[in-house]
Amino acid sequence: MVDFASRDPLTPGFWDERFEKAFTPWERGGVPQGLRDFVGRMPQPLTTLIPGCGSGRELAFLMDAGWDATAIDFSPAAVQLARQAVGQWAGRVVEADFFAYAPPRALDLIYEQAFLCAMPPSMWPRIAARWAELLPAGGLLAGFFFFGESPKGPPFGIARAALEELLLPHFECIEDSEVVDSIPVFAGKERWMTWRRR
Repeated sequence: MVDFASRDPLTPGFWDERFEKAFTPWERGGVPQGLRDFVGRMPQPLTTLIPGCGSGRELAFLMDAGWDATAIDFSPAAVQLARQAVGQWAGRVVEADFFAYAPPRALDLIYEQAFLCAMPPSMWPRIAARWAELLPAGGLLAGFFFFGESPKGPPFGIARAALEELLLPHFECIEDSEVVDSIPVFAGKERWMTWRRR
């Protein structure tokens, strides 16, 4: 059992400890099939932001596919590990607070991968509002959404009705599909969803 000093996921130190001790059960260890399929369906590359990037594997995948992607994390330890993992794309990993980060270019896509569920439910309205603020009309929010009742987290599961309440004022759901390669912590409780900014 790993012992941690920090218990507050709203602080970088919480995540630093977990990355430094290699306690990262949310890490897939590769690029999920849902993202590979999504990229394959897109007629052109999208300017993409990856908040809470963790290991950054998706960043390297998107850049290798010709997309314009930036990965951010407020944990210095996560940023350091991601920069090591993505090789030539290390300059695209930025240490930044999602709520203060100003993208250098207009975004087409925000990729969601264990960011919402990493934050306590009290933060969800701020996250949804920031997604809506960063994306123009027609912009996409796509990725993995973790459903379920898990008051002790992270990960914090969300009820479908609660997710809809957060997103429907600004987004419409245009895709909702099964995830075929979930890791154990998310197995049977996540969906790939694409939401379009109204």
